[in-house]
Amino acid sequence: MRIGLYPGTFDPVTLGHTDIIQRAMALVDRLVIGVAINRDKGPLFSLEERVAMVKAEAGAILARTGGEIVVHPFENLLIDCARDVGATIILRGLRAVADFEYEFQMVGMNRAMDSSIETVFLMADARRQAIASKLVKEIARLGGDVSKFVPPPVCTALTAKYA
Repeated sequence: MRIGLYPGTFDPVTLGHTDIIQRAMALVDRLVIGVAINRDKGPLFSLEERVAMVKAEAGAILARTGGEIVVHPFENLLIDCARDVGATIILRGLRAVADFEYEFQMVGMNRAMDSSIETVFLMADARRQAIASKLVKEIARLGGDVSKFVPPPVCTALTAKYA
């Protein structure tokens, strides 16, 4: 069984994330979505809220694609999380060239720690390349419409957070 790990903070999950999740399903038998517990980022949504949002969106994707998706919170090293869930592939989404430098460094470090785990980059769909959770939160905080960037339940959750 080919197991892939798609890690992120998902604060909140965006249409860019769901695009990568859906396309990743064509590459693996089981997709583990690793929801990072990243205290340094100071997430807007609690871990429980982020996990619930990711599970809801994963359920909608499974209804269309089939397969298996597991949502897995983690706080350890990414490479250790990959080992914990039995992943042989780490899936990462790229939006722009700016993402590449950071991702390139991360791949090098992960390969040094475990060369048996490959990293696969998926480019975000052209319509989704500009979407970043940080920008979505900023737009929502300032009262803007984020419905073009996030699933409807996430839009509702963002509006409630900033009400």
